[in-house]
Amino acid sequence: MLDKLNELLESRYDEMVEIRRYLHQFPELSFKEFHTAAYIAEFYENLGIAHQTNVGGNGIVAKIAGAKPGKTVALRADFDALPIQDEKEVAYKSKVPGVMHACGHDGHTATLLVLAKCLNELKEDLEGNVVLIHQHAEEYAPGGAVAMINDGCLEGVDVIFGTHLWAGTEVGKIQYRVGPVMAAADRFSIKVQGSGGHGAQPHKTKDAVVTASQLVLNLQQIVSRRVNPVDPAVISVGTFVAENAFNIIADSAYLEGTVRTFNDDVRDMIEEEIDVVASSTCALNGSTYEYNFHRGYPAVVNHKDETDYLVSVAADVKDVETLEETPPHMGGEDYSYYLRHVKGTFFFTGAKPEGVEVAYPHHHPKFDINEKSLLIAAKTLGAATVLYHQYEKGKLIPTHQ
Repeated sequence: MLDKLNELLESRYDEMVEIRRYLHQFPELSFKEFHTAAYIAEFYENLGIAHQTNVGGNGIVAKIAGAKPGKTVALRADFDALPIQDEKEVAYKSKVPGVMHACGHDGHTATLLVLAKCLNELKEDLEGNVVLIHQHAEEYAPGGAVAMINDGCLEGVDVIFGTHLWAGTEVGKIQYRVGPVMAAADRFSIKVQGSGGHGAQPHKTKDAVVTASQLVLNLQQIVSRRVNPVDPAVISVGTFVAENAFNIIADSAYLEGTVRTFNDDVRDMIEEEIDVVASSTCALNGSTYEYNFHRGYPAVVNHKDETDYLVSVAADVKDVETLEETPPHMGGEDYSYYLRHVKGTFFFTGAKPEGVEVAYPHHHPKFDINEKSLLIAAKTLGAATVLYHQYEKGKLIPTHQ
């Protein structure tokens, strides 16, 4: 069956590209993906594949029932875009001002739709069932995964596989990792309240800019001096706002930033330590503060057996030239929630554009992918799906250990 699936996927590569380019031209922001969701639902409707709409919001869940008994494999693709102006000069450039697919989610969706189409044509030979999870709102916490899970998208699912097209990695390379592979992504905000006044009389003020500046520097000592060096952690301040005339000392300043961790204990400690540092820094300068810590996605933690299995089947996928264990990524992904409910793995499919030495990074206005990666991702996910029943019955033993 796998050979038939690969032949079908190769014959439908142009369709994958067409879908991806259409979605790229009409991106929608997180929680506002109404037309994209309708497009996905119509695709399944036209194929006669059973599906649910409005799952946890704008999510779509389709199901293909194989004619033979077996396990239920879930595959997930996200489909939201970002608030970024598309600066590429290509025929499929975004037609929506200030919104673009700058992370490859259009490619994820195209890959899964065409893979579903091919699997549906082979359902008489398919062992078990396939659940196709099209998730909205990955880019913006609280994300769409939790709501879709609460709405039952994982009911009856035995295992889940997902991939991210990765523009910085060469086409033909699959990157994997057992255990933590993407970080918990949290957000914090601190408002420093001082006492403003004339710039010529600083002694009569409690300068919020000076206090907040000290706070930015002091926060860096949490990672460098309070976190065990063997535990990866990041604290980055991305927003510093204290608007005033040039000769006015600000009475307040606003900071906002992100925290990235893999270890839950480190995550808890940093949340508490930011409060301690803010309190002591503000007290030193006679100021007060308001602090909020917003928990985002937990770390993506891959299961060992399913990762070993994925690597073993990927090794035989045509056009996969290299399998590489990746170091952990500090970016976040709400795929983490799926792995807290069922076993599975999340891997990266190389998608570096042709003819460039260094690709534009994800979330960049000129971000793009090599569309050959769509076919490689589809074949890898397809192999993981159709061979899983043999693996569960002990007829397929992973060679990667």
